[in-house]
Amino acid sequence: METRRRATHDGRESITAWVWWDAYRAHRQGPAAIRNRQRARLAELVAYARQHSAYYRDRYQRLPEHVEDVTALPVTNKGELMAHFDEVATDSAVTLAGVQEFVADPARIGHRFAGKYLVATTAGTTGTRGIFVLDDRYWAVASGLMGILTAKWLSWRGLVRLMRRGARSAEVIATGGHFLSVAAGTREKQEKPRRHRNVRIFSVHSPMSQLVAQLNGFDPAMLGGYASVLRLLASEQHAGRLHVHPVLVVSTAEGMPPAERGRLERVFGAVVREVYGCTESGYCAYGCGQGWLHLLDDWVIVEPVDADQRPVPPGTVSHTVLITNLANRVQPIIRYDIGDRILVRPDPCPCGDPAPAIRVQGRASDVLIFPAADGRGVVTVPPLALGTIVDRIPGVELFQIVQTAPTSLSVRVRPNADADTERVRAAVREGIAALLNDLDLAHVTMEPASEPPEQTTGGKYRTVIPLQPTPASS
Repeated sequence: METRRRATHDGRESITAWVWWDAYRAHRQGPAAIRNRQRARLAELVAYARQHSAYYRDRYQRLPEHVEDVTALPVTNKGELMAHFDEVATDSAVTLAGVQEFVADPARIGHRFAGKYLVATTAGTTGTRGIFVLDDRYWAVASGLMGILTAKWLSWRGLVRLMRRGARSAEVIATGGHFLSVAAGTREKQEKPRRHRNVRIFSVHSPMSQLVAQLNGFDPAMLGGYASVLRLLASEQHAGRLHVHPVLVVSTAEGMPPAERGRLERVFGAVVREVYGCTESGYCAYGCGQGWLHLLDDWVIVEPVDADQRPVPPGTVSHTVLITNLANRVQPIIRYDIGDRILVRPDPCPCGDPAPAIRVQGRASDVLIFPAADGRGVVTVPPLALGTIVDRIPGVELFQIVQTAPTSLSVRVRPNADADTERVRAAVREGIAALLNDLDLAHVTMEPASEPPEQTTGGKYRTVIPLQPTPASS
């Protein structure tokens, strides 16, 4: 067993090194080389899925033998893949019943399912919990890409500072479940303890005073976590309770407003960057110094589309986005609707990176829908419209807007420690009211909430929560 594991690890490490070298060469050769890799990898993935997955074999039976154009393929989504879990899997050892039994046991977090695979679940904040099985190729690609990104983000002086401090890395993430970051981090520490002795996982569910004390004791050179949690930690650093000295701060899983990125850079004295992706896709894009996200086109295909799944041009906010993960073979993710609304920059990014640049505008499922004042039709409000208003109000540390009825909102605000609480809350209500008036939604009422913003089970803070549908009566 030990020999088999060592062989698996050595294979993954060689793939990681190859990914790093191949990505380095591709990015030096330019966009055309990346597009060629993307087409070739898509054709390989489709051929593999056809051969080994009953689900994809059935869906692709009328397609040409060789497919390099992703738009020729049908669209799928989380509900569809979960409903056909066993048929989607390309390994007969991967069954929904077996994986569900596996994830029901917290003691198995980070262990290999069927002796081979990493299992990760999503929190189900959009209504359907996802269970995803990831092979070593997926994780090798993710590890190789992160190595490339660290070198992109830091100057040689920054890299030297990072290495002098042992590359100590702190991940402030959700624990207690088979979430991707904690499952992957736990597995790496179990299987390669010496290499990962300077990597620590800290729970976002810990009391803030305890989290601050733990981070002070560790003093990471790299600090990673959800954007909302990093905002809270920046406030602790500014107040003098937290005193860490990271070289690099990496925001994951949630959008980071440009103003907040600047605040974190000043407070931590560090380079602050963002990665965009999800459990299903791995890394999709990486942040630059201009606050844009650049696509990793060599290992993922990102398609912004309208409500009818037709491509939207650069400069237009999409209704949703389709992703294709070109790395994972055991549970292929091909033209998968993740529900995010994105904007592709129509001109070159000022940072000089030629990779397409995007901004994430929120999730399609987070759009608020109100009945129009005249009773005819509805008015939709995207989450970014509300977020832009609230984020620019001084003194707001976190906020959460919850639609409690068709024409009612509850506004939860966590002010900064040194802010006038009532003044901040009043300013938030006034800002939202002004936006609603501009949208002819003056009939929508706001209820100030006494409770602070609430975390999801995955440790994140959703800033906008639409009205939840009432379950149908039986």
